[in-house]
Amino acid sequence: MRSPDIRSTFLDFFSARDHRVVPSGPLIPDDPTLLLTAAGMNQFKPYMLGERVPEHRRATSVQKCARTSDIDNVGRTTRHTTFFEMLGNFSFGDYFKQEAIGWAWELLTGHFGLDPDRLWVTVYSDDDEAERMWRRLGVPGERVQRLGMADNYWSMGVPGPCGPSSELHYDRGPSFGREGGPAVDGERYQEIWNLVFMQNLRGEGPSKEGYPIVGELPARNIDTGLGLDRLAAILQDVDTLCETDLVAPTFRLAQELAGRAYPGRDGSEESVSFRVVTDHARSVAFLIADGVLPGKDGRGYVLRRLMRRAIRHARTLGIDEPALPALTASVIDNLGPAWPELERRRELVRQVVAAEEEAFDRTLRQGSRLLDGAIERARRSGSGLSGRTAFELHDTYGFPIDLTVDAARSAGLTVDEDAFGELLERQQRQAKEAERDRKGGAVARQDAYRRIVARHGLTDFVGYDRTRADVRVLALLDGSGVVEVAAEGQEIELVLDRSPFYAEAGGQVGDTGHVTTAAGTLVILDTRPGLDGLHVHRARVQHGEVRTGAEAEAVVDAERRAATARSHSATHVLHAMLRRVLGEHAVQRGSRVEPGRLRFDFTHFGAVGPGELAGVQTLVNDYLLDDPGVRVWDASRDEAEAAGAIALFGEKYGDHVRIVDIGDASRELCGGTHVGHGSQAGPMHVIGESSIGVGLRRIEALTGADALRHHDRQQALLTELASLLNVPPEQAPDRLRRRLSALAETERELDRLRQAERTATAERLAGRAERVNGAWLVTELIDGMSPEELRPLATELAQRPGPGAVVLGTTATGRATLVGAFTHDLARDGLQARDLLTDAARAVGGGAGGKGAIAQAGGRRPERLPEALAMAATTARTLLRDHP
Repeated sequence: MRSPDIRSTFLDFFSARDHRVVPSGPLIPDDPTLLLTAAGMNQFKPYMLGERVPEHRRATSVQKCARTSDIDNVGRTTRHTTFFEMLGNFSFGDYFKQEAIGWAWELLTGHFGLDPDRLWVTVYSDDDEAERMWRRLGVPGERVQRLGMADNYWSMGVPGPCGPSSELHYDRGPSFGREGGPAVDGERYQEIWNLVFMQNLRGEGPSKEGYPIVGELPARNIDTGLGLDRLAAILQDVDTLCETDLVAPTFRLAQELAGRAYPGRDGSEESVSFRVVTDHARSVAFLIADGVLPGKDGRGYVLRRLMRRAIRHARTLGIDEPALPALTASVIDNLGPAWPELERRRELVRQVVAAEEEAFDRTLRQGSRLLDGAIERARRSGSGLSGRTAFELHDTYGFPIDLTVDAARSAGLTVDEDAFGELLERQQRQAKEAERDRKGGAVARQDAYRRIVARHGLTDFVGYDRTRADVRVLALLDGSGVVEVAAEGQEIELVLDRSPFYAEAGGQVGDTGHVTTAAGTLVILDTRPGLDGLHVHRARVQHGEVRTGAEAEAVVDAERRAATARSHSATHVLHAMLRRVLGEHAVQRGSRVEPGRLRFDFTHFGAVGPGELAGVQTLVNDYLLDDPGVRVWDASRDEAEAAGAIALFGEKYGDHVRIVDIGDASRELCGGTHVGHGSQAGPMHVIGESSIGVGLRRIEALTGADALRHHDRQQALLTELASLLNVPPEQAPDRLRRRLSALAETERELDRLRQAERTATAERLAGRAERVNGAWLVTELIDGMSPEELRPLATELAQRPGPGAVVLGTTATGRATLVGAFTHDLARDGLQARDLLTDAARAVGGGAGGKGAIAQAGGRRPERLPEALAMAATTARTLLRDHP
C-alpha cells in the first residue's frame, strides 16, 4: 500500500467514526514552550488543558513533525527519522481507552491487513485496565509487556498534558534482532502506534521520566500517533524508512550522486551516510517551507545542524558537488502533491540550501582535512580524539563539534567531549574578561568625551553647506587620555568647537581633510562620533605641533566629499527602484557609502537576476538623468512617518529628524550629505550582486567618475577581445559564441575518439581473456588510466557475449582503484560484483562498494595493487567455477 492510500485509509476510517479531519499544523508551533512541532497533539494542547472548547470533540489529522532528540540514531537504526508524518486520532473529553484500543486493533489488522500474530503490545507498568482490553481482543498474555515511565508514560517533554500510554509493535522478524518482544529489542519489535491516555498534568523535570505529576486534566483525552513512515515500511516490505515511497526517489538520487549503490542494511558507515542524507534532506525541505531559516540558535540552529550533517555525510559518500539543492528538489517533486506548501516554497528552499551548502563547504574543506589528519594520528596512537583537537577545529576553523564527533565515531574513535566543554567554557570566560577590559578602556574614553561635552558642549556641525570653517581646538587625546600638546608625527584624536567634517553615520564614511593652526598642520584621517553630537577627528600631526585652545582653519577634502554625496544620493534612488522592481519587501538592511562607490544590503529571498538587475540600473540612471530636485527638510518623527518617510533598519532617530526627498521617488530619514540635484549623482553602474546571508542580498555599485572609468575599462576589454577575434566590437559576442560552439563540437569529437579507443582497448583485453568453467575472465592492471575511465571500460567489457567477469585496476593520485563486473546473465543469477573485490580492497587498504553487476574499490596502498588484482582474479575463478 502506497503512502497516499495509507493516509486516506486512516483519515476515512476515523472520519466514518465521527472524527473531524483537521489540517496539519505548521512545524513552527504556536506555543512558546516548544521549539518545533514534534507530535500530532501539539495543536490540540489548549483543548486538553481546558483552555479552549473544541468545536468538535473528536478529531483526526496527518501532522508534520520534526524531532531531533534521537538524531544520533538516524541512519543507525531502521526506524529513527528527524521528520515524520504522524497519523492521529484525538478525543477531547469524549471516548477513552476502550474505543482507542479497539479501533487501533481493527484498523491495523482489518484495513491495513497486518498479521495479528506479529503484533505486540506494551502498557504502562500499573495499567491493568489496558492489558485486560488487549487480552479481550485476542492478544495473548505473552505478547503484552509492561514498561515504565520512560517508555509508556507520554508527555511533550515540557510541563503540560501527559498520561500513561499503550504502544503497538510489529515483529519484523529475526533478521532485525533478538527475540523477546519490545522490552528486549525495539529494532526488531518496531513501535508503530502509540495510544496515549491523556489524563494528567506534569511539572518541570526531565523529559522522559522522573518528572512530577502535579494534577489531573479537566477531562480525560485520547491522543494517538501512528507513524506513517514505519507503517509504510512494513506494508511495502522494505528494510528501512528510506526505501518507502515517501523518500525512495531521494534515496535513489543520493546513490546516483554518489556513483554507487546503497550497500544494504549491513551496519556500515556507508549505509548510515546514505540514510542520513536522505532523511535530513526531507527534514530540511519541510522546515524551510514552513518558515525556518538557518541561524545560530533555536530553530535556525536545528535547521543548520541538519543541513551540515547532511552535507558532511554526502561528502563522506564522495558527493563533492552541491547535493542539497537536488536532494530537496527530489523531496518536493515526490511529496509536493501531498504537501502543497513544498511546491509553493520550492524556489526559497533551493536558494536557502544552495547558499548554506556553499558557505559550509568552505568550512568543511579546511576542517575535514585537519580532522582526517587528526583521526589518522589518533588511530596510530591507539587513542581517541582529544578535546583540544576538537576545540581547535571548532574555534579556529568553525568546524562544528557534532560533526567532529560523527566523523570520529565513523572511524571507531571517541572524542573527549568533557575536555572540549572545559576549553569552550574557559574561552568564553576569557572572552568575557577581555570584553570587560575592552569596555573598561572604552568607558574611560567615553568619560573623557563626557567631560569635554560638560565643559564645552557638543560639536556645532556646519558641514551640510560648506567644506571649510574657522575653528578652535577644544581637546587633544592620545592613548593615555587628554593632553595639552601633540608633536609632529603623533596620531591623536581632535575635538573642535565647530566642524565641517561629517562624522561617520548612516552608512556614510567620515570626512577627511586637514586642520591648520599657526604652529602646525594636522591631516584628518577619519571622523567619527564620540558621543551623539560630539565629532571626534582621528588625525596625525603632519608638521609642527598643535596645542589645545589654538585657532585653526578646517578644510574638508571637497572632491572626496562630493564623490561620497553622489554615492549617498544614488543609494537612496537605488533603494526606491529596487522596491519598485522586486517589491516592498526589498528594504534596506545596511549600507556603506564611500567616494565613488556604494554597498547596499537588502532583504530578498533569491538572487536578483541579470535582467532585473539591468532593469534596476536603467531605472536609477534614467531617473537621475531627469534631474529630480533634492529637498532636505526637518520635522518631528510623527510628521515624518505621516509623510511616508522611510526609517532605515538599525538606525537611531530622535524626536526631530532630517528628511531627504529625491524627486517623488525617494523619501528617507537621513543625516548624511547629498547632491543638490539628481543629475549630479549619476551615472551609477552595478558591479555585483550577491548573497550575504539567508534572505539578505548585497548590491555593489560605482558612481560618478568611478562609474565612467569602469565603463572605459570595460570598453577597452571589449575592444581588445574584438581585436583578438578580428571583428568589430559589435560582432565580438556572436563570433565568440561560434568559436565556443566549434570548441564544444571538437570536445564531442574527442569524446567519440575516446569511445573508439575504449572499444579498441576492450577488444584487446578480451583477446587475452582466460577461460574458466565455460566463462571468460579478464584481469588487467592498466597503467595511465584514470579511475573515471576504468568503470566505463569494465562496463563495455561486461557487455561482451557469453558469461564472464572483469577485474581492472589502476593507480592515480596516490591511490589504488579497482573495478569489478559480471556480465548481466551472471548478475541475474545472483553473483555480486562486490564479492570480486572484498579481499582485494582490504589488500589496498580500503573497502568495496556497489551492488549487482558492477562494483568499485579503492585504497591508499597503490603498491599492493598487483597483489590485490591477483587476489581478485583468484576470487573470480572460484566464483565462476562454483557457478552452475
